[in-house]
Amino acid sequence: MKDYKIGSFTTLTIFSFGKNWYWPLKQMAYSKKNFVEENGLEFVRVMGTGGGSGFSLKPDFSSYAILCVWKNNYSSEAFFKNHLIFKTYVKKSVSFRHIEMIAIKSNGFWDGLKPFKNQEIKKKINSHPIAVITRATLNMKMLFQFWKSVPSISKAIKDAKGVYFFKGIGELPFIQQATISIWKDNDSINKFAYNNMDHKLVIKKTRQNNWYKEDLFSRFLVISDLNNRFEK
Repeated sequence: MKDYKIGSFTTLTIFSFGKNWYWPLKQMAYSKKNFVEENGLEFVRVMGTGGGSGFSLKPDFSSYAILCVWKNNYSSEAFFKNHLIFKTYVKKSVSFRHIEMIAIKSNGFWDGLKPFKNQEIKKKINSHPIAVITRATLNMKMLFQFWKSVPSISKAIKDAKGVYFFKGIGELPFIQQATISIWKDNDSINKFAYNNMDHKLVIKKTRQNNWYKEDLFSRFLVISDLNNRFEK
């Protein structure tokens, strides 16, 4: 991290619980209570995940994600080391993936907020892994049209060159949807975004048919992407 000037700092932890899925599902009801008023924590969402290849109408009840935006990375380290509820997530999980990121380009809103603050990166990032988080609240009248298009865009991402992780996440099934994907570099994302016909068609339909009440698109510089980073 010494190569980067770190202000606002984002983490995403995706937990897999296997057959022990009831405990994390129950925690969804207490997510705000569990994580509010933590020192340096500016934004937090506890979310479920999609099944199948990652983007699916069918939820994956065995996996859950915690997204946090921190004032700085020092605040995040203190939280992950000491927070009892987070440590319980770690202890009860079968495995987990912990991603640390710096926002470099963010547009749109999440529940009326702009959680990701763009950071100035002085080091060249041409060959650096990049994460993309998207999030949207769907218009109720457009649910069928949106989900009808999901299989084609899911296949397009799965087949895209340069992507090595993607997962559907979200707070409210069917209506509030988010995605996380990690790419080899910025160039890989741009080629997919501007050259893939399935993706371009979905974006066109989104704008023409007013699918979303609210949407957000953010790119991040990936600082760390590790499995089972914390001790149980």
